Amino acid sequence: MVKLRARCLLLGDAAVGKSALSHMLHSDGTLLQKNYSMTTGVELLMKCVNIPETNDSVELYIIDSAGKETLVESCEKMWGEPSLLCLVFDLTSEQSFANCSRWMERVHAHCRGLPVPGVLVGNKLDLSTRREVQTSVAQEWAQSQGLEYYETSAKDMENCDAPLLSLARAFHSLYQERRETIQNLSPG
Repeated sequence: MVKLRARCLLLGDAAVGKSALSHMLHSDGTLLQKNYSMTTGVELLMKCVNIPETNDSVELYIIDSAGKETLVESCEKMWGEPSLLCLVFDLTSEQSFANCSRWMERVHAHCRGLPVPGVLVGNKLDLSTRREVQTSVAQEWAQSQGLEYYETSAKDMENCDAPLLSLARAFHSLYQERRETIQNLSPG
């Protein structure tokens, strides 16, 4: 049984539902706050994810970072060295999706080009009548960035666990690969 710990950076524009998503995940769907005050710094939440078919788990330390442009630079100092990335946009806002490219550039610069496994999450699936970003477009962009793509509704707790499980599995796979590499280096 292995318990791993990973820093997961939660990024995206202001008001896309990052905090709602992180609070719903943290509380296992029991806490949907009706009123949110905008995140002005970073908020740290922890979520333990069990890896199916193993006795292993990954503790995700989720760093919910402010999305407002004027606050991002000061928050970036608190990101540390992220192991994983969860990039969120609002399915009802074409602009929040377009800004994902800027967020990725910021992550690449912060991580000095080192690859960071991650997911792209289209949130607010419950507002389907106001949808502006099509699934195929988001999937294609995510794939071009090396990200898995998910659509969620934090409000309805729809598909919210899938991105976290994907992130935990990705981190667990990296651990397994590194463990095998080290074992292969040991004298036989």
